[in-house]
Amino acid sequence: MDDFEGFAAFFAEHGERLSRVAYLLTGDRHAAQDLVQSALAKAVSRWRRLANPDAYVRKVMYHEQVSRWRRRARLSEDAVAELPERAVDDESERTVRRMVLAAALAALTPRQRAVVVARYFEDRTEVETAALLGCSVGTVKTLGHRALARLRETVPDLDVDLSRRETV
Repeated sequence: MDDFEGFAAFFAEHGERLSRVAYLLTGDRHAAQDLVQSALAKAVSRWRRLANPDAYVRKVMYHEQVSRWRRRARLSEDAVAELPERAVDDESERTVRRMVLAAALAALTPRQRAVVVARYFEDRTEVETAALLGCSVGTVKTLGHRALARLRETVPDLDVDLSRRETV
């Protein structure tokens, strides 16, 4: 019996969604690819023992990304995430909206951003989000409340309606 039986099927079924979640967590396509690859590498080494590989991979991705944010913050006192200035077509309102939303997400703390992604993009409950991030439900509520307030403050004309779950 193959130790990795079902892994390719798992990746084919979940890979695209994992990549989108990773992009929302990192804000960078290359970093997102690295995050997914790192999480899958950990999963494949435990593949036969995993009862719920999707949950395991997602949890690894969240924890890895929070660890990366913490490492980067320790390395740089003034670790401010800013998007580089780019030329944007005036006709492309959607692109502008996505860039503004990405900048607003980048302005959140790592844990606030993780809560927003888990709660509103992945449509997870507060209990599931708390388990995923390894914190209490109260912490998830507080982080979510503060994150939404900060998003509304950062970009008041964005009309933060996370229930629409537009892909960033």
